[in-house]
Amino acid sequence: MKNKYIDLIEQSFEFQNDEFTVKDNELYWFDIPLMDVIKQYGTPLRIAYLPKIAMNIQKARRMFNVAMAKVDYAADYNYCYCTKSSHFSFVIEEVLKQGVHIETSSAFDINIMEVLHAQGLLKNDTFIICNGFKRPQYIENIQNLISQDFTNVIPILDNKFELDLLLKDFDKNFKVGIRIASEEEPKFDFYTSRLGVRYKDIIPYYKNHIATNSQVELKMLHFFINTGIKDTAYYWNELNKAVNLYCELKKVCPTLDSLNIGGGFPVQTHLDMAFEYEYMAEEIVAQIKNICTTHSVPEPHIFTEFGSYTVGESGAMLYSIVNQKKQNDRELWNMIDSSFMTTLPDTWAINQRYVFLAINNWDSEYERVNLGGLTCDSEDYYNAEVHSNAIFLPKMEIDREQYIGFFHCGAYQESLSGFGGIQHCLIPAPKLVLIDRDEDNEWYTKLFAKEQSYKSMLKILGY
Repeated sequence: MKNKYIDLIEQSFEFQNDEFTVKDNELYWFDIPLMDVIKQYGTPLRIAYLPKIAMNIQKARRMFNVAMAKVDYAADYNYCYCTKSSHFSFVIEEVLKQGVHIETSSAFDINIMEVLHAQGLLKNDTFIICNGFKRPQYIENIQNLISQDFTNVIPILDNKFELDLLLKDFDKNFKVGIRIASEEEPKFDFYTSRLGVRYKDIIPYYKNHIATNSQVELKMLHFFINTGIKDTAYYWNELNKAVNLYCELKKVCPTLDSLNIGGGFPVQTHLDMAFEYEYMAEEIVAQIKNICTTHSVPEPHIFTEFGSYTVGESGAMLYSIVNQKKQNDRELWNMIDSSFMTTLPDTWAINQRYVFLAINNWDSEYERVNLGGLTCDSEDYYNAEVHSNAIFLPKMEIDREQYIGFFHCGAYQESLSGFGGIQHCLIPAPKLVLIDRDEDNEWYTKLFAKEQSYKSMLKILGY
């Protein structure tokens, strides 16, 4: 009878695979024995596997370049990293090693760019796409970058007032883009994105405010929808509208040469997730090419702003089960040694699911459980996966430790939970460990941050 945990996983998924393997009843991630990492650092533990960042960047570049070659696309593909997914130095440094461009969203992003440039990691000709609603400090920082001879800074106008702010007390020539206020998916609470300029206003705005100003050059049209890149009628309809607008704008604006389709490639949230990345890249490129050909307009350089896709699958969160509680005849609660609300806030805030696996005891029988966090909040739990309204783990045994892992959670979690700040119920932020490989492809670890101390919390609170 196949009633062991390993049987359950192998029957449910295509397992083992290039990312996850099991040896001696313990889980390996990218051929790294996670129990060895746990024995060295303990739990709770956040880890970042840096080589995965380069792997995903190279994968996307390859897909878009192949797609362009298939249709004889006569322009370039530019990969931008969306910094808000993770601002950590180890992430952005790894990204820049791949020759990637940058997308920013607030004033302090620009300060990070200045530090990276001073360290020799950011080149002056790197594209820096400045999105977001721009307050005075953001405007000033963008102007400072342009004044420092960064040749490819492109502030994306989020509204019809930002250009005046950029021009005020500034005499340098610069490039801009315009963001389209796209229609939201029908099930959304509102019809049109709060971000960007309305479709019908963009060409008149260009004619009246940019075409007549020799200091400003329009280079980019920016398109993005909140639900990301999906093979749905809604996505293709919105992309079609954006490309058609690009073509109409190009006919009156010779300097326009780039279409930014934003981010939206998904992160794998369970082991059987099927997303046809190659097909989507090929279809996007083919549709842009076809529409431009119909309009007799040269195809634009394509920019993407992948954030979660870049860094999400490089992150994992490891916990130990500290105890099991039986609350009624059916419900078992396995209590973790941390809090979901503070370490994986997306699971609480937007019901996000992640790849979830036991780390050890794969040869044991399994049981259905709920996972509970340490806070006294009723919402601090995890009890379902994407593919199943349940979770299963090896049966608990007295005096036997059980460890679990959540994978592909490398985007947004630290910033949403307030890294180094105040945590709900004062549950400390966990250690953060980086895993990389040397020239011989041997893996090694580096402690980036210790577990948060009570002193640091008390200091923030004024004690």
